[in-house]
Amino acid sequence: MKQQNINYLLSSIHITSVEVGKHLYWQIGKYSVHGQVFIVSWLVIGVLLSIAILGTRNLHRIPDKFQNFMEFILESLQDIAKNQIGEHEYRAWVPYISTIFLFILGSNWAGALIPWKLIVLPEGELAAPTNDINTTVALSLLTSIAYFYAGLSKNGLGYFSRYIEPTPVLLPINILEDFTKPLSLSFRLFGNILADELVVSVFTLLVPIFIPLPVMILGLFASSIQALIFSTLSAAYIGEAMEGHGEE
Repeated sequence: MKQQNINYLLSSIHITSVEVGKHLYWQIGKYSVHGQVFIVSWLVIGVLLSIAILGTRNLHRIPDKFQNFMEFILESLQDIAKNQIGEHEYRAWVPYISTIFLFILGSNWAGALIPWKLIVLPEGELAAPTNDINTTVALSLLTSIAYFYAGLSKNGLGYFSRYIEPTPVLLPINILEDFTKPLSLSFRLFGNILADELVVSVFTLLVPIFIPLPVMILGLFASSIQALIFSTLSAAYIGEAMEGHGEE
């Protein structure tokens, strides 16, 4: 009987019960997902795809202003990957680093610029996807999978020799490091975006509309920095995993 009560208690505990604020839930099979996150994420992805299609639909040998802007963005993202991964290996990882940066930047700016509170939902409210811990954890786990794949594809099973370098005594610490990387990535992004939206909301309630504008501008800058930090660290982890281990 005691064991049955324990099993019932464990089965009644859901990860989704640990949350900040109210959410609009969609039931997909046996799973409950945050509907407002999917709505804003799809909007961000749609805008990014539209800009990409418009920017590459009619390329000119002598680029116009919009093409110059698109080429500047691409070169900047290539520089991030090149500086962190290395000149010989970075090209294969430019699409991933670029996608991570642009999605996070678009999500952060969507939360900072668009007055989502004007859109009424049956429950919860629309906000930046990166304002949800599930989104930031998913992005962090993608980076973890990416750098494990990069290390194994480059060094084979010799990749695991990094855990006992420079001495086997550091094995537990090196293993723990692989758990702290996605944790730090996810909570840093989530905490900064959530704090920014809370500050803007409080200022909007307490003072006239024009007073929070400097805070919103500062929030846009901070959102851009967070996207840059996340993508740069992701590239750095991938570059670190691709370094030779056990070589003299």
